[in-house]
Amino acid sequence: MDKTFKTRPAADGRASALHEAIGMGGIAGAWPLPGRESVVNRSEVDIQAVALKAFGKIAEAWSLTVREAAALADMSESTWKRARKPGFSGDLTCDQMLRLSALAGLYKALELYFNPPVSGRWVTLANGGPEFDGRRPIDAMIGGGLPKILRVRAYVDALRGGV
Repeated sequence: MDKTFKTRPAADGRASALHEAIGMGGIAGAWPLPGRESVVNRSEVDIQAVALKAFGKIAEAWSLTVREAAALADMSESTWKRARKPGFSGDLTCDQMLRLSALAGLYKALELYFNPPVSGRWVTLANGGPEFDGRRPIDAMIGGGLPKILRVRAYVDALRGGV
């Protein structure tokens, strides 16, 4: 069975930048698109290219600096500058792919829970929640690496009632 998906616009008729980048409408907003190649059959290079493109759109939507985006992706700034451009020939580690996947999930959760502009600014606003101790979520995630990124994603999912 074909498991590729097509973007379905949000209730207001717009698809998010992430959905446009990765060509998905999310779990609740997607349906199979006949005749499209399954994600399972895509090459690792294609999957990494999509992940990098999606994260580039997320970094832009969140107004992250090059330093912040690179640190979240666990890359040097110079590598991130190359990686965000089409045709990047480097390989991503499993850790980096997990980070990008978790950040895509966090982006989607924020889009579902908050209205714009809060959804786009949330990661850069000081937060008194239990995971942050008054720090910005972006700083907590950079400092805590993949484990903290996963906890922040779980935290936002819990806010949405997903736990």
